[in-house]
Amino acid sequence: MSENNGSNRFPSPFNVPTPEGCEGWQDLYPYYYVFSDDRREFEDNRFWFQDAMHHPEPLYPFDTITCESWWVALGEMNTRVFIVPPALGIDHRVLNGYLYISALPVANPDDIPGRVAHFMERAGYYYRHWDELYAQWQAKAEEAINELKSVRVPDLPEMEPIETVTEGRGLTSAYDMIVAYNRAIENMHKMWHLHFEFLNLGYAAYLTFYGFCKQAFPGISDQTIAKLVSGIDVILFRPDEELKRLAQKAVDLGVADVFKQTVNPTQVVETMSASEAGGQWLQELEKSKDPWFYFSTGTGFYHLPRSWVDDMTVPTVAIRGYVEKIQEGKSIARPMEAVQQERDRLAREYEALLQTDEDKNAFREQLGLARTVFPYVENHNFYVEHWHHTVFWNKMREFGQVLVKHGFFNEVDDMFYLHRYEVQSALYDLIGAWGSGGEARGPKYWPSRIAKRKEIFANLKKWSPPPGLGEPPEVVTEPFTIMLWGITTESIQNWLKPAGNGEGAKLLTGFAGSPGTAQGPARVITSVEELALVEPGEILVCPITTPSWAPVFTRIQAVVTDIGGMMSHAAIVCREYGVPAVVGTGFGTKSFKTGQMLRVDGNAGTVQVVE
Repeated sequence: MSENNGSNRFPSPFNVPTPEGCEGWQDLYPYYYVFSDDRREFEDNRFWFQDAMHHPEPLYPFDTITCESWWVALGEMNTRVFIVPPALGIDHRVLNGYLYISALPVANPDDIPGRVAHFMERAGYYYRHWDELYAQWQAKAEEAINELKSVRVPDLPEMEPIETVTEGRGLTSAYDMIVAYNRAIENMHKMWHLHFEFLNLGYAAYLTFYGFCKQAFPGISDQTIAKLVSGIDVILFRPDEELKRLAQKAVDLGVADVFKQTVNPTQVVETMSASEAGGQWLQELEKSKDPWFYFSTGTGFYHLPRSWVDDMTVPTVAIRGYVEKIQEGKSIARPMEAVQQERDRLAREYEALLQTDEDKNAFREQLGLARTVFPYVENHNFYVEHWHHTVFWNKMREFGQVLVKHGFFNEVDDMFYLHRYEVQSALYDLIGAWGSGGEARGPKYWPSRIAKRKEIFANLKKWSPPPGLGEPPEVVTEPFTIMLWGITTESIQNWLKPAGNGEGAKLLTGFAGSPGTAQGPARVITSVEELALVEPGEILVCPITTPSWAPVFTRIQAVVTDIGGMMSHAAIVCREYGVPAVVGTGFGTKSFKTGQMLRVDGNAGTVQVVE
């Protein structure tokens, strides 16, 4: 990353050099997804920030299907469906493999009043029929997942089965291959359309309540407003509850010692299989797997890391931790009742401060709506990024297996170094040669290109992307940018400081994500593989947490993240688990070292090294 030397703007995307060994990286992505001279005037006059929350790593060419899908779906719901008054969509560009995004406002403020009536009519319909439409949404989401599961990836036989003739089918395995791939790709786009059917409305309802509170109660903190809608029962926490259930079953069945011997998933299953009680526990495990182990240990936006159903290392480590707590007589329950009692106490106290019945009714109505819609803000994450995407990535691997079998790839996951359009071309190359009896070009074309792309990708991973590009606004006011990504005027100013990477800092500030204070040794981790290193009583310092990390929250004292705002998953999960958190510090993983004593103040939003 280039130093800013005190400038009030970030580098132009057109002046950022290509990292050594990454020449030709643009060929990994579609022409429309990279910065280009064709759109230079537009692109160079916008502020772009790296979406390190959802896409912290360089984008595998195929994996851009997730961000490309939400690029379209979020934008159209704001701009064409619900007509959000002040906001359009979020534009995307890739630079040196990393995703940069830019929130697009309504260009002419005079257009905003005219959009309000449309929004009230359209969003109002959803708010009035929320429960009915949300139940319908859940059915649609599960239907989409089942549709994806039903996609059959065909083999290409030496000879079509005789039924192709006797049933007069007229269609072949080549046709089935085209249909299967297209159905799977269309299904991903469908799921992301469903993702944003409700999401921005959920945020909008919360923001309306947030604005009411800020006006009615001058000085109320963002954290207090967030606590007023906490204590929610959402399915995003169900996978963790299943691990607790399995831990209790292991204790009840007398097989808990297996987890003291090993947390290697294969060894756990083998040892359990050797006894009747262990066999009963394995039956309980199978009950939990579908769908609750369709839970990515990452964000779900990439084909890696794998989900629990593919690699049970995270679940077995978590079960061991829960077994230890149960045997020590400690509670492993989420403190739901305490969180709800605090929430309700705050609601009563703030309502009592209002002077008129009209204001009190407005407070109750807006709080009620925010609590009604808020569960979707978390629940959609399980349905889409975890359950659906686990099925999707594994379905894509089935196509990869076909291409490995026919010599196009050396490894199944090589397919993720191709963009989805290129995979479609490779499959057509394959069926063309299969149908004609000729020779496919792919086996000679793709292996060397994939090898080169792997080299480029490895070098892109070594690059440190600047957090922003172009000229930032003087004041950040766009609410989603602040509340979800945690990008504020202050954080941008910190980024712009010369050599502003926070290295060696003794005090960092961020969002007061979850209340409480804690002091303990830091555990700095930058990948999911390091989660197993977390020891009881440590303070977790990481770029961002994901929902599947919830089991580790019962072992730690506090959380510190580089990225995220008050409504990020990290902040929400910490509030629900009663774990103090400071999110969006910017440089926590660079400032602190494992073993350093830290004091985390989740009320004030500060993290300090204790000398």
